[in-house]
Amino acid sequence: MMESPLENDPPADALAETEGPDRGEEVKASEEAITFVSTIEPAELQMCVFPDSLVTVSEGGRDLGKFSVTVEFGRRGPQPCVLLHAQSQGAIDEAPCGTTVTAYLTTDLEVLEEDYHEYVKLEGHSLDKRCHMVQRDGQLVIDKVTTVGEDVTKESVSYPMSVLRGLLTEGSNLLLMRLMALRRKVPEHMAFISFDQGLHIIHTTFSELGLKQLEVGGQMVEVFGVERIVHSVEDGPTAWQCYFLADGHLASRVQTGSPVTMRLLQLPSQLEKGFEKIPLVWEEDMQMRSRFLDRKEELKAGHASYLRQHPEIRALVSDFLQFLLLRKPDDVFQFAREYFLHFDPCSPPEPSLKAPLL
Repeated sequence: MMESPLENDPPADALAETEGPDRGEEVKASEEAITFVSTIEPAELQMCVFPDSLVTVSEGGRDLGKFSVTVEFGRRGPQPCVLLHAQSQGAIDEAPCGTTVTAYLTTDLEVLEEDYHEYVKLEGHSLDKRCHMVQRDGQLVIDKVTTVGEDVTKESVSYPMSVLRGLLTEGSNLLLMRLMALRRKVPEHMAFISFDQGLHIIHTTFSELGLKQLEVGGQMVEVFGVERIVHSVEDGPTAWQCYFLADGHLASRVQTGSPVTMRLLQLPSQLEKGFEKIPLVWEEDMQMRSRFLDRKEELKAGHASYLRQHPEIRALVSDFLQFLLLRKPDDVFQFAREYFLHFDPCSPPEPSLKAPLL
């Protein structure tokens, strides 16, 4: 997940369609990286099924936001998979910002589908990036939309899956590091491939930072460090350092050179005693918002169809409201009970609700 949502793509009103931009020399994952994912066991994945929740703090200790990750087993259509959902929310110079990733992954971390959304809400100059990738007919199809203010840039790129062995996406990266932390080992020459801002194939490498002591929830605990470096040709290398507890929980995460740090405030055992529920901002989640809108339209269509099949409903409600406004009772609930009681064939109508003589 990107640490700085302020990286600006050049604003333009354009649509670019390519079949894998040509970088000259082909970029491939190392054999060590391919071997690592091929040796992932189901029992290891089972140990990765838990939530992480960290706070984002400034160099001076000011609370800037929250970061959360959930991993669970699920299905994408008929295919079983691992579902990863990550979300960060906060503010940069009082401007709301955040990132959301929803990824469907195979058990060897191959991406089936992934949604990525990043935003910064600046007054008059907001940034919004949305990227969707999905496997289709042996290709990985990627659609990206970047909005800067009122300028929109659209890109559509596809790569054959045959050239994407060892691909690491934003979602699979988070799960991969959990596995490394559980093994307490990062093999040498761990070079995967990923995409840069221009959707070109680049290298992402991992190295071991070793063990150190870190304070979490007032206790000193041993953590295992992993460094991730994204080797972007256009922007230069960017490094993240992450430290994990022995059970795979993320304890800290920081981008090298950034004054912002993500930290675990309480150990998992402490959280079980008083876990703070992180509010879900579903409007910023592409997948959940899409499901909400689909369900909303489905319900509206069903309700409209039912009303067309039963026109007596409108007449019944209209009669009740007219009678209610004529009587203006103090107890509306009792009045409604007595009014609708006379529709029960087993109960005679109440005298008090006989229609007035006109």
